[in-house]
Amino acid sequence: MEYHDSEKANAVAGRVASFMEEVVLPRERKALATGEPISDDEIEGLWDQAKDRDLFAPQVPEEYGGQGLDFRDMLPSFEQVGRSLIGALAIRANAPQEGNMHTLEMVGTEEQKEEWLRPLVQGEISSAFSMTEPMQGGGSDPKMLQTTAIRDGDEWVINGHKWWTTDGLDADFYLVMARTDLEAHPYEGTSIILVPADADGVNVVRNVPHLGGHAITERTGGHAEIKYENVRVPVENTVGAENEGFQVAQMRLGGGRLTHCMRYSGMTERALEIAKAYLSEREAFGTTLEDKQALRHRIADAETRLHAARTMCRHAARELDRSDARIEIAMAKLFTANVTNDSIDLALQCCGGNGIGKDLPLAHFYEHVRAFRIVDGADEVHRRTIARHAFEDVDETELENVLRFDEDRRIDALDE
Repeated sequence: MEYHDSEKANAVAGRVASFMEEVVLPRERKALATGEPISDDEIEGLWDQAKDRDLFAPQVPEEYGGQGLDFRDMLPSFEQVGRSLIGALAIRANAPQEGNMHTLEMVGTEEQKEEWLRPLVQGEISSAFSMTEPMQGGGSDPKMLQTTAIRDGDEWVINGHKWWTTDGLDADFYLVMARTDLEAHPYEGTSIILVPADADGVNVVRNVPHLGGHAITERTGGHAEIKYENVRVPVENTVGAENEGFQVAQMRLGGGRLTHCMRYSGMTERALEIAKAYLSEREAFGTTLEDKQALRHRIADAETRLHAARTMCRHAARELDRSDARIEIAMAKLFTANVTNDSIDLALQCCGGNGIGKDLPLAHFYEHVRAFRIVDGADEVHRRTIARHAFEDVDETELENVLRFDEDRRIDALDE
């Protein structure tokens, strides 16, 4: 499909696609075939090659070592890297690093950018976003946030319990969401605070075991459970304005949801390509499977829905340049998450025993994609947001017509 992305976006995405086909996918296939994880040295070697091809950190301004693409122009490249389990990592566009870079670039001070953003972009350090909490803390309902940061002179004293802190095992610093004004509503009294991983009182409890947790790289990062116990950091570590953490988080998560959508769209496209190649070769009951109408129609439906998802993401990205695009992003994330889940499930089913085997990447895709209906906002949260918007502006004239129609029906019934 032709999506009329800009000339610059297509040029970079074309180079990314070549990098995936020539370098990244062959290395992924070898890792899947041998079971030997890809080493940190090899990942850094991929970074060097990405830099040589002017592909490294496409989402970051050039002054910090990236390629300086604007948001809409980088989406096609994110779709290409999504085709591989290590694609985003290979060009330093993987979550949560990409979102944390964006956050620091948007609202960080110059000192924060020099000390943390620049080395983060180059892969010299790693980061994590520490927001989600165990029951009964902040999760799908972020107003339930329990972690606090109490000001003591020129320091924050942080106490709280977090989990699902992605890449938290390897992180050199965390962006921690904490309530900083306990008298205010959480939306108006929460801040994001940069906490070095080696600060006293930062206790990584464990890596939370999870679906799709079998990485093909040595660099797993994990999803850490962390306790912050009287952690002291300077007030100057506040990222963005004090008590405006939710506004900053929304800016981070809005774009992050779309980049996730595009990465998973790329994964879905590759899954369908694998399925179609298999169906064209596999013979059963007298013909190849691609000649079976039921499978052909299911593939057609999957292709149609994937096209719709990719179009929705581009529309939401365009609107994000004009406004917060909250509803457009919610719709795109909800729809894409379900399309990618359904399509990868179909691709695995089409490949039968080869689908559930791990010589192909489909089983890995299947394990990874299920979480997408929960991370970055569960389906139910996005439906709630969309529904609330749908009922905000009920047309009063239409409401009167409905009420009048109901009244007329009652009168007619009495007459009968």
